[in-house]
Amino acid sequence: MELNAMIDEAATDFEAVHGARPSGTWAAPGRVNLIGEHTDYNDGFVLPIALPHTTRVTARGRADRRLRLYSAQGDGRVTDLALDGLAPGVVAGWAAYPAGVFWALAEAGHPVGGADLFIDSDVPTGAGLSSSAALECATAAALNDLHGLGLTGPQLALVAQRAENAFVGVPCGVMDQMASACCTAGTALFLDTRTLEQRHVPFDLEAAGLRLLVIDTRVKHDLGDGAYAALRAGCERAAELLGLPALRDLAVADLDPALGRLPGELRSLVRHVVTENERVTETVERLEHGATAALGPILTAGHASLRDDFRVSCAETDLAVEAAVAAGALGARMTGGGFGGSVVALVAEADAEPVAEAVRSAFGSAGHRPPVVFTAVPSTGARRVA
Repeated sequence: MELNAMIDEAATDFEAVHGARPSGTWAAPGRVNLIGEHTDYNDGFVLPIALPHTTRVTARGRADRRLRLYSAQGDGRVTDLALDGLAPGVVAGWAAYPAGVFWALAEAGHPVGGADLFIDSDVPTGAGLSSSAALECATAAALNDLHGLGLTGPQLALVAQRAENAFVGVPCGVMDQMASACCTAGTALFLDTRTLEQRHVPFDLEAAGLRLLVIDTRVKHDLGDGAYAALRAGCERAAELLGLPALRDLAVADLDPALGRLPGELRSLVRHVVTENERVTETVERLEHGATAALGPILTAGHASLRDDFRVSCAETDLAVEAAVAAGALGARMTGGGFGGSVVALVAEADAEPVAEAVRSAFGSAGHRPPVVFTAVPSTGARRVA
């Protein structure tokens, strides 16, 4: 369905649920991370793009202090909350994400009042494509306009991250929210997660005769289950033992001596983070020199590091990478936090369907559910659409 048709339908549905016409609709996209995985909470570098898939929040302010939430993908019921009673642990499930944004804005001293929200989304959930960040950033963008807060994209991203960290309880870095809030069409977002300095790097796949396929393995992951937090804690412990503010401060040239000072269980985590930061900067350099096709080996090396050093891959993501590369992909890697989710594969235009079919065939032979394959188009971040 075209965006305008979705907006019109959402306005009609909003009125049916909430009994009045909405003030507007705001959208924020999911993302795929081209390279730079598990580097954001280590103060490192990332390079995501926004997807054309979005979460749309159709909203209207209320005169009271009530927050009423309805999701088109939910159970058909309205979640009705008192703003003054919001606190971490009070709200469960999907509603915790938009509620957390209200809480984070209020906690930061911003004057937010009640609101009615109607939420609809075509960002796949549990696929490592940041459906939670899309929901948070669309909500933040809506409240920013409804209440005239005047916050910038990066400021909204930090509010959304605060909601996920402190209210929902997932200790994610800032990459997902920054991508959803700040990406621009036709570019990848080169982000320094320590300084929040960002640069929009041209990523014109069509001009290069290439496509970036997203292969959703349909293995759902949940970053709130403790494994993600354990990885982050291991990285922070390693930085502490090395006397560094963060692993971002360890240079590749100093990696081997540093590993010798660490207990065995931390060495592979450190090796991944340090080499992954190097892969991000190398990718940016190649893109800025127009060498997009040369990214393939970097992507595949990144997957090997996630599989062997960080150990966040799984049989399905490994198979997707192997099948894609064997069928002619220039390179492929797991994207997102891991433990399932999606793979990205860089392919020549003519090889897109043969590679997709090879992955589907490999999944069928292995007895896995058929993956969902689509083309990633670098798109625009959070904005008002109606």
